[in-house]
Amino acid sequence: MDISLVVPLYNEAESLPELEKWIARVMEENSFSYEILFINDGSTDDSWDVIKRLSAENPAVKGVCFRRNYGKSPALNTGFARAKGDVVITMDADLQDSPDEIPELYRMIMTDGFDLVSGWKKKRYDPLSKTIPTKLFNAVARKVSGIHNLHDFNCGLKAYRNKVVKHIEVYGDMHRYIPYLAKNAGFTRIGEKVVHHQARKYGKTKFGLDRFVNGYLDLATLWFTNKFGAKPMHLFGLLGSLMFVFGFIATAVVGVMKLYHMYSGQSYTLVTDSPYFYLSLVLMIIGVQLFLAGFIGELVVRNSPRRNHYEIEEELNL
Repeated sequence: MDISLVVPLYNEAESLPELEKWIARVMEENSFSYEILFINDGSTDDSWDVIKRLSAENPAVKGVCFRRNYGKSPALNTGFARAKGDVVITMDADLQDSPDEIPELYRMIMTDGFDLVSGWKKKRYDPLSKTIPTKLFNAVARKVSGIHNLHDFNCGLKAYRNKVVKHIEVYGDMHRYIPYLAKNAGFTRIGEKVVHHQARKYGKTKFGLDRFVNGYLDLATLWFTNKFGAKPMHLFGLLGSLMFVFGFIATAVVGVMKLYHMYSGQSYTLVTDSPYFYLSLVLMIIGVQLFLAGFIGELVVRNSPRRNHYEIEEELNL
């Protein structure tokens, strides 16, 4: 099979028939063998009934229906697990992504050799309240991930080589960082294509401004787990040791200063009357706690069944 289209959706019953006809026309014009995987993320409208009707009319249409709304990442992960095409393409169901982009995305994967191609909605039909935070979000994501050639990490229109989606796990709200997940899994040939963005035709957006706050938190989590997930002692142990040493030195200085004043006949106060003494103790206590956190983290990692799991591209004569 040439192409698997994974389309997560929530309450998009109005747009589904038009989207399916548009995709089918593009596929037939380019002689692609294909499947459309509609992942119904607990819709409360007639989306699932529409999907069942479309499947009866077109055998290429397949569907999965969640019992409740889990989010876009679980929907994508479910679709990825079931995708059979050589190229897997994701798009939103609200008709803001154009299926006419599919042939070029397919060519970039199969001919140009990219592992992943992300769409870039260079000209957007969104309000400033959405576009300005999006630009800031993407700038931070480029800096942290090291993928400097992508302008729109969260674009729903993406194309993947099949083995990419089989080697990454999309969970929580990590759909925003699939290129970063792919890079961490060893798929570094990541490209970008300017795609046409259309104004929403039906319904309203399902995402609020809270996604930007959650997005930064998820990015910090992803960066930390990638850098220190397999070696937590390298971070917590280092910070804990430094804080303990500084606290110990500060405590010693407070004690030495009191002894100096005592034996030189100068006036002095009790060590416990000095605020620096308590600050030093706090540094030492926090340092010990951080060190123990790193140690416990190492024990957890050591007992993980994936502690020696490495992605192997190919083997020879073994």
